Amino acid sequence: MTAPIPGSVHERHNVWQRLYHGETRYDFVGRRWVGFAISGVLLLVTLLSLFGRGLNLGLDFEGGVAWEVPVTGAITSDAAKEILTANGVDAVDAKIQTLNSTNGTRLRVQVGDQTVAVQQTVQKALADKAGLADVEEVTVTAVSATWGSEITKKAVQALVVFFVLLFVYISIRFEWKMAIGAIVAVIHDVLVSVGVYALFGFPVTPATVIAFLTILGFSLYDTIVVFDKVKENATRMGGGRYTYGDIVNLSMNQVLMRSINTSLAAVLPVLSLLVVGSLLLGAIALQDFALALLVGLITGSYSSIFIATPVLAVLKERFEPKYRDLRAKLGVATGDLAAARMAVAGATPASRVRAAATSGAEAGATAAAPATTGLTHPPRPRKKRRR
Repeated sequence: MTAPIPGSVHERHNVWQRLYHGETRYDFVGRRWVGFAISGVLLLVTLLSLFGRGLNLGLDFEGGVAWEVPVTGAITSDAAKEILTANGVDAVDAKIQTLNSTNGTRLRVQVGDQTVAVQQTVQKALADKAGLADVEEVTVTAVSATWGSEITKKAVQALVVFFVLLFVYISIRFEWKMAIGAIVAVIHDVLVSVGVYALFGFPVTPATVIAFLTILGFSLYDTIVVFDKVKENATRMGGGRYTYGDIVNLSMNQVLMRSINTSLAAVLPVLSLLVVGSLLLGAIALQDFALALLVGLITGSYSSIFIATPVLAVLKERFEPKYRDLRAKLGVATGDLAAARMAVAGATPASRVRAAATSGAEAGATAAAPATTGLTHPPRPRKKRRR
């Protein structure tokens, strides 16, 4: 961050007050490689997890048979594997989970496709091992491999349609460069979320896919809010004196608190749903949905700030001659946030030079910038005096 300008609001407020009033001065464009490096590490972990462990696909995607038996008597994971092996079922790749709910603890055993006869035999053996009088207390769910592949295909199609509609909408509403920035951020969210599921072995169910599509909408909303502010400031500061990095930095700092508040307001209810609903009250049906929402909301909030908008700045300053030539002319590698604030405040070029010198290393040898340099919003037009 650059040093505060003497006499401005940045010098009078602490960091939390500046954040609340949208008066922070973080150089998002100049330090974009920090966010890119963090995302690169996360994507590398995602790839290693996918190739090393793979996704823990649920029954609806992978197909097969699942038995659920109340944990009573001598039923354990090892006992369930012995029953599978005794009935000619490969127990090596069997997925065995312990599910806790208000109705008690249940053991879930999932394997590949099996005949009806094998399903019934294993069901009876599990009931006998658990000491159950009624074999129907052991539930059996069977999904064909064809159905699982069809569900997977529909999920991929839904994601592709979402990307296409996203690109078309943002291109019409804003421009294609903003559309690319938003899509890069959304793809980043999907990959990081998938990496979290692969790394920790969380089950992927249809509820997970629905939650992912939901949080992609949230990530898009947060990105659109930032882009709208960038477009507004670009219209006001497009006089050819300020780089696109200046505009992006100013816009990001102005909406930073709003993005944080929006993210917290979305994460807290989901966290409550996950902790209270699924873990304390035993609502297992909510667990997959709430978990995917929590992971997606966190990644979406991060990408809208550190991925989407910096990518937009890079595209604008490389492919638009106006901003490319201006950046080369000014010889700046990062956004001059102090100058950007003065542009919005209506400062003169001379005061811009004084403010830049004051915020640099030679602050003590240069005249202080005027008080208007601390403004982060356009001044209201003065009313004409009545004669």
